[in-house]
Amino acid sequence: MQLRDQVYVDGTWVPSTGSGVIDVVDASTEEVYGQVADGTADDVDRAVAAAVAAFEGWSQAPRDERLKVMQAVAQGLADRSDDIAETIAHEVGMPVKWARRIQAGLPVANAQAQVQLLSDLETEQRIGSSLVVREPIGVVGCITPWNYPLHQVVNKVLPAIAVGCTVVLKPSEVAPLSAYLFAEVLDEAGVPPGVFNLVSGTGAVVGEAIASHPDVDMVSFTGSTAAGKRVSELAAQTVKRVALELGGKSANVFLDDADFARAVPPGVRHGCFINSGQTCSALTRMLVPRERQAEVVELARQTAESIVLGPAASEESDLGPLVSATQRDRVRGYIQRGIDEGATLVTGGVEPPDGLETGYFVRPTVFADVTKDMTIAQEEIFGPVLVVMPYDDEEEALEIANSTVYGLAGGVQSGSLERATAFARRMRTGQVEVNGGAFNIQAPFGGYRQSGNGRELGPFGLEEFLEVKSLQLPKSKG
Repeated sequence: MQLRDQVYVDGTWVPSTGSGVIDVVDASTEEVYGQVADGTADDVDRAVAAAVAAFEGWSQAPRDERLKVMQAVAQGLADRSDDIAETIAHEVGMPVKWARRIQAGLPVANAQAQVQLLSDLETEQRIGSSLVVREPIGVVGCITPWNYPLHQVVNKVLPAIAVGCTVVLKPSEVAPLSAYLFAEVLDEAGVPPGVFNLVSGTGAVVGEAIASHPDVDMVSFTGSTAAGKRVSELAAQTVKRVALELGGKSANVFLDDADFARAVPPGVRHGCFINSGQTCSALTRMLVPRERQAEVVELARQTAESIVLGPAASEESDLGPLVSATQRDRVRGYIQRGIDEGATLVTGGVEPPDGLETGYFVRPTVFADVTKDMTIAQEEIFGPVLVVMPYDDEEEALEIANSTVYGLAGGVQSGSLERATAFARRMRTGQVEVNGGAFNIQAPFGGYRQSGNGRELGPFGLEEFLEVKSLQLPKSKG
């Protein structure tokens, strides 16, 4: 069992001022896999004070010095990638074969990308007689989720410290152990004391203390829309900047000229079900021409029923369990709601999978004949549940796609790239996969409407942590 009963403040592992610990449960076995400190508001005060004290020196450090540190962090994450993948497979439940590629691989790739991004960053611009400079915003509070625990930590912490900010991190209490590995990597990489601090604990205590702290200049939060609203409320009291990456209910729109046999299976297996559906940008609504629904439903059923469900430690597993009993029960409740509201259950359902009595497993589930007024068409389920929604013409497809409060991601499938791109431009969402276009870590990631504000990744991810200042210079004579 991993015991992490300390917090990381001012370059040192120190005891929390609280006396409790939080159990981290293995999603496949339901056994306690580790424990972390149940941090306090006093711990946050200490961490913020350290970050404030370190800001002046770090913000003025030469870029070459910061680049050297970032290179060491990227190498450290690569060296620890096996440990990271195994840890996240246990605490989140993603099968280890996927955890290696995604949960460990993406953070390494993003860390490596930060080196080049920082090298290329322009921080000064002349506009007439003014010199416009961009400088680090200050102390940043980073509050991260459990579904991609290290990926989200890296997306926030590394851009912030790269541009000269200092950070206080609160990882999710559900899956915090990889953040402790990350702290060790930063410590070994030579990040100066106070530049990075970690306080584990609950959102109600540690998260709220960070969001409301008067010496925190910005909060970057990823999580549910409800929690994001609370962060915004608290942060508004000190008018700090808030960047939010929240929920989604993303549509994967199949136009009538799409190659259904080619595009439906990956749309189910990867677009919707990856990480057992616990992905904010999952394409959970599949919009299809009404006359093609039966064909699509059969392809989706075959794909869902071919998926191997099993423990995260097994190399044979395609999908693992959900992260917790609470999440499992929540998803099963949504499945029952879909049945009760009249959607057609194609495969899956609320019953436990055969042979998997232990672990937080949910059957990969497909619904058909789903209308936009149904709960399962409007609310984020965060589990392996796909809803197939028929439409009669392209305008109706667009209206359905844009009919939720969210706007994080989407997909369009068509035999014509030009047609698919034109449709994608009309979707009110932050990113759209066009004809299976792959996720790009250099492109901005973030949402419209109640999916949040601000952007992560690429140069946009650095700019989130910069303030803009105008120096009004005297006009030259003659």
